[in-house]
Amino acid sequence: MKELWLEIAQNATTQEKESMLSLALENADVILENNQASNRNGKLDITFISDLNEKKLSQQKKEGKKTALRVTIQGKEDENKAAKAAELGVDYVLINCLDWRVIPLENLIAKGRGKSALIAEVNTSEDAKVVLEALELGTDGVLIRTGNLKELEKTIKIIKAQSPKMALTSAKILSIKPIGSGARVCVDTVDLMVPGEGMLVGCQSAGFFLVEAEVNENPYVQSRPFRVNAGPASHYTLTSAQSTRYLSELKAGDEVLIVSREGNVRVTNVGRSKIEFRPLILIEAQAGNTKIKTILQNAETIRLVTPKASKPVTELKTNDEVLVHLAAKGGRHFGISVPEETVIEK
Repeated sequence: MKELWLEIAQNATTQEKESMLSLALENADVILENNQASNRNGKLDITFISDLNEKKLSQQKKEGKKTALRVTIQGKEDENKAAKAAELGVDYVLINCLDWRVIPLENLIAKGRGKSALIAEVNTSEDAKVVLEALELGTDGVLIRTGNLKELEKTIKIIKAQSPKMALTSAKILSIKPIGSGARVCVDTVDLMVPGEGMLVGCQSAGFFLVEAEVNENPYVQSRPFRVNAGPASHYTLTSAQSTRYLSELKAGDEVLIVSREGNVRVTNVGRSKIEFRPLILIEAQAGNTKIKTILQNAETIRLVTPKASKPVTELKTNDEVLVHLAAKGGRHFGISVPEETVIEK
């Protein structure tokens, strides 16, 4: 999970500080003030160091103390200092690139991965998004220095979107039934997916099937790892852990979720959405006491993810197991879950 650190700007008003502290106590991993670290549980035992004394660091490690080094990257010498800190096992390396050059950041991500937690200092939520995605892996977290409550709120949202897990469960196929043709949506993303990855799609807001991207080789068509053949225009897909969109609404630039068999989630953008009329198939499955349905194009290139592999919809049989996500019961208002609302979906 990516970490969120906060350092409130000195020019923030008393009211702004109180509002930000209240929000940070709920969401931040570390709150910094004069290099003193704390969080909702109280003061944290993190010592900020200014030099890289190997003996001292070794002794602090033996005593179980955590260390942190703040470095402003102005040139290669500063970059080397941050890299050396990671090599020596400093727990947190906080870096600030004054003009946010991406290359030094990528170098440090590559050199320090798995050795130290690399925390990038930023002033805006836009910069936070950049550093969390640099070199695909991103930094281990951000330290946002701001007096703006809205910037903190946006950064919290970005952090939460970075490392969520989606709960997936096995469902048994109850029935498979070819139906008529309909408006089917292909979602072409700006990302590339691998076997076991795809999008969560369903005709009910409380249940979604994991539809695999077109990553498999086929004698008739080439693989298209950027594409999910997602289903009818009226179906839902998850665009965040809490909200849905109709497939018909998706357009270039919109955000969607890519989900893996293990429940790992990442956010990508739609490159284009393509609607065509194709023969369809209705699939019904049961997970525990919950029955859910989806409709997909009736073709061998469309596959549902299973606990160990994936299976074309044309080869599905009753009692086959597929992976699904069961959402909170209730209704949705413009895609937002409203658990208290009574809704019956058939």
